Amino acid sequence: MDRTAIYSSVRSASRGNLGIPILLLVVLAMVTLPMPPFLLDVLFTFNIALTIVVLLVCVYAMRPLDFAVFPTILLIATLMRLALNVASTRVILLHGHEGGDAAGKVIEAFGEVVIGGNYVVGLVVFLILVIINFVVVTKGAGRISEVSARFTLDAMPGKQMAIDADLNAGLIGQDEAKLRRQEVTQEADFYGSMDGASKFVRGDAVAGILILVINILGGLGIGMVQHDLSFDLAARYYSLLTIGDGLVAQIPSLLLSTAAAIMVTRVNASHDMGSQIIGQLFGSPKALAVAGGILFVMGSIPGMPHVAFLSLAIVAGVGAYYIHQRNLQIEQKQAAQAAEQPKQPAQEQDVKELDWDDVMPVDMIGLEVGYRMIPMVDKLQGGQLLNRIKGVRKKLSQDLGFLVPSVHIRDNLDLLPGAYRITLMGVVVGEAEVYPDRELAINPGQVFGSLNGIEVKDPAFGLDAVWVEQSQKEQAQTLGYTVVDAGTVVATHLNQILQAHSHELLGHDEVQKLLDLLAKTSPKLVEELVPNRLSVSTMLKVLQNLLMEQVPIRDFRTITEALADGVARSQDAVALTAAVRVALSRLIVQNIIGSESELPVITLDPQLEQLLLGSVQQGEGGGEGLVIEPGMAEKLQNSLADVAQQQEIAGRASVLLVAAPVRPLLAKFVRYGEHQISVLSYQEIPENKRVTIIATVGGQANG
Repeated sequence: MDRTAIYSSVRSASRGNLGIPILLLVVLAMVTLPMPPFLLDVLFTFNIALTIVVLLVCVYAMRPLDFAVFPTILLIATLMRLALNVASTRVILLHGHEGGDAAGKVIEAFGEVVIGGNYVVGLVVFLILVIINFVVVTKGAGRISEVSARFTLDAMPGKQMAIDADLNAGLIGQDEAKLRRQEVTQEADFYGSMDGASKFVRGDAVAGILILVINILGGLGIGMVQHDLSFDLAARYYSLLTIGDGLVAQIPSLLLSTAAAIMVTRVNASHDMGSQIIGQLFGSPKALAVAGGILFVMGSIPGMPHVAFLSLAIVAGVGAYYIHQRNLQIEQKQAAQAAEQPKQPAQEQDVKELDWDDVMPVDMIGLEVGYRMIPMVDKLQGGQLLNRIKGVRKKLSQDLGFLVPSVHIRDNLDLLPGAYRITLMGVVVGEAEVYPDRELAINPGQVFGSLNGIEVKDPAFGLDAVWVEQSQKEQAQTLGYTVVDAGTVVATHLNQILQAHSHELLGHDEVQKLLDLLAKTSPKLVEELVPNRLSVSTMLKVLQNLLMEQVPIRDFRTITEALADGVARSQDAVALTAAVRVALSRLIVQNIIGSESELPVITLDPQLEQLLLGSVQQGEGGGEGLVIEPGMAEKLQNSLADVAQQQEIAGRASVLLVAAPVRPLLAKFVRYGEHQISVLSYQEIPENKRVTIIATVGGQANG
């Protein structure tokens, strides 16, 4: 092996890459191979030292997560101690007849010194330690671990939502939000691991009792049968060795159980346990003073040990006086520091306290949810709403031709549990209520029965719908209903609102980004047009006009070329929009009728059209715009609605064909009607489409 490979192996070992395999080999060796007494002494001493170090680290750790590897160390220490028990048991049973130090000096010391060589006393002490460890410390720590793990997991969605809310509000940055999410996940993992590790500690205590009984019975049998020892001598040898071995293992086990209890009972604050105890237990002199008074009264009773009680009463009183004086000094120091600070007028302080960071920008797109909808937006609980919203954004961005802004989701306790609210620039544009545990059965227009449930209107399209139990899903589908879950309802509603308000989502930055992308393929076109001949603001207005009439801006090159041609004739956004629509005529008509060659249209009565043209021309001269007599406007609207309804029943789109000058005004006139009507000018009809007039409407009646 060359030197490079040797150095690499040494570095891997030094970094801990070989630590776990070596530990496993040591444990297997202790279980399978006979250990000499000297090596047992070293390993038992190392076990005690490791336990003390772990306990002290738990005491001095600022937060439980600062010692997140503790559950793993707990498992390793328990496994090593059990392996030591197996190794020491083998030595005791093989050489126990030789006397006190047959299993090493450590076991002998615990058998002779700690319990005075009396195996009955040793047995009682061992049982007491086991009871303390098993019944008190381990059971309590295990229960706390279980409850902490459950509460931590239940609180995760709320913590995640709080982090998202702070991030959306601008209180924290992306890096801090990422760090907080990691801490929440690590906290849940830690308490979940502690819940499982507590079971190992508890099982270790039970194993200690069983090993003690087996060793004593096995030692008596081996000593009396194989080595011809008397019962008293065999009981003395093997009992002392076994109890010494049990104490050597049980004391570290008790210390580890105490360390585990300390970790799970710690409050997650950045202070070590010593400072927390001193600061909270002895922070107020009143408790010490009252305790000193009670001890003084008890010590004054005849027959009580006066020295012990009265001395402790004096210590408590002196401590209370010292704490009182220290608190007074701290208060005086704080008052002096406050007096030294120059006083400023209240108005000046208010000015300094405020900052532009306090003016929070509104979310461009927001989704507020009630608390019952939180699992729908939490991936850890299987919520799919976030993925569906991302899918809606991706599909809209591809269809419209620009990147739709992200949706900021936050919980709102003022809403009903299952309600949600969609906001645009901070203004509510849609809201509804869903039932996450139910399915929405939507009536598409023809069904073959009724359903039992909560009758509502579909929030996206206004169709009749029923919230039914999940068990009724197949029945509803059989009857002809369209069945969707709550997440799909919210995502569809959001999609409809974003599509209807797409022109409000496009801003100067998005237009500049589109220009930058176009400049990579058509640099001369962009350089010639913007900003020398056309401003970004005017282009933005044209693009918004297109989106307002549901015309996508995917073909941005054609739009820019049309603007380059039209800007020489006019700088007006309406006129430029008309020029762009002519350039996009094939796309516009295709979105209406698809690939069909025949275009059925509705036309205006010639007299009405001439009247509207005259009104537009008069408005251009006098600035009054399009003026329609109210009665005529109402009749025109009703006539258009009747024809559009007939077209919907026939499954065809409604297209109103008018002269170019009146097209923008009539498009605005029909935009907010009950039926969807597309308004085209004669110039916007592609040459490969054949026009068929299906109806003519006027101010008086249908044609």
